[in-house]
Amino acid sequence: MSDDKLRDEEKGENELLDESDNFHENQNVSDKQEITSEEEIIVDVDEEQKTIENTDKLALDGNNRNKNNKKLKSLSIIALALVFSVIGGTIGSFLTYVGLNYSNRIYVNSQLPDQNININLNDEIYYAAAVAQKSRKWVVGVTTMETYNTWLGEETSQGVGSGVIVNSNGYILTNSHVVGDGNADEIKVSLIDGTIETAEVLWNDSVLDLAIIKIKRNNLSFAEFGDSDELMVGEPVIAIGNPMSLDLDRTVTNGIISGLNRSLLIDNTIIKPLIQTNATINPGNSGGPLLNAKGEVIGINTAKMTSAEGLGFSIPINIALPILDQIVNNGSAGGYIGIKYVSLAEYEQRMGLDLTAEHGIMVLEIVEDSPSQKAGIEKGDVIIKIDDTKIEDQTDLIRKLYEYKSGDIINVTYIRDNKEHKTELKLTEKPTIQ
Repeated sequence: MSDDKLRDEEKGENELLDESDNFHENQNVSDKQEITSEEEIIVDVDEEQKTIENTDKLALDGNNRNKNNKKLKSLSIIALALVFSVIGGTIGSFLTYVGLNYSNRIYVNSQLPDQNININLNDEIYYAAAVAQKSRKWVVGVTTMETYNTWLGEETSQGVGSGVIVNSNGYILTNSHVVGDGNADEIKVSLIDGTIETAEVLWNDSVLDLAIIKIKRNNLSFAEFGDSDELMVGEPVIAIGNPMSLDLDRTVTNGIISGLNRSLLIDNTIIKPLIQTNATINPGNSGGPLLNAKGEVIGINTAKMTSAEGLGFSIPINIALPILDQIVNNGSAGGYIGIKYVSLAEYEQRMGLDLTAEHGIMVLEIVEDSPSQKAGIEKGDVIIKIDDTKIEDQTDLIRKLYEYKSGDIINVTYIRDNKEHKTELKLTEKPTIQ
């Protein structure tokens, strides 16, 4: 993928807002009264003086009355202001008192014990709670002890994972890598009731990364299964397991199905097809269930991408169910054809060749007296189809063979000398290694 080009962001200019204060002046203009009289009065000097004195006195009395009126108005305004101040202060104090009491009342109520919340398990909002409750009895913890040789001598390692009880008689489905690909010296299973049981490996396949183990217990609660072939991208899922340690047993994380039919390269082995989810899957979750909103197992959690968040992967349950059915009923699973092989793509890459076949597996060796030898298959043949199923690599072949049992007859299509051939092959049980 090419890097996305960054777009230049346009810089916005902030507009400055001019603030202006408008002041309005009110001017009080008093009307001037002009008194004119044109009366001709002949008076003595004394009378004129009296008239002037009386006039001055009247004017003085008028001024005094005006001043008194102004004083009265001023006093009235002051008194009225005081009254409103007292009333306002009283109301303000009352509101403050009520507000504080109301605030205190809310605070006190918030300290009451938490209310009981009734979860409606039919409500999709709480599907995770319902699924967790439903699955708690059949999700188990798996711990292992494994001894291996190093240049320093023998060393022992302890592993932790998860598993799913799939049968009331103690059959448990988990990952092959959880049980050391069948090489674990000791396997312990932790149940919901607190008991710990010893388990044995009945079957495992490192290419599929699946294993079936069994404990000696009966009447156990066990999982329900969904149809992983009917999944849709975007539907909700739940992952349950024991991340990091059994101290975090039955941890629940939720998310959605992010993708389907994914392939993952682990230890030079391609694991496919896988369910991709953004539900958190951590070390210790391996072997635990991926469930739909009904609480049905739709996958077995197997891996996550450590270089990114929200990239977890699960093995579709429909791959495991036919194998589980055969192990429980027959004690073995799948058919045996007796060849050693590698994918055609890997063979061409290593040998620097470009062969005629576009896909398939390259036969590297034929086991003596095996079903393949009896069917006429030879070293150098490229198997491209079994029955009507296209075979692109070793994972396709392994998955297909688990759909059959010993004694079944299959049609094998292969290419030899640039020509297509077909043959019938009768499957047998895989011989026990002496």
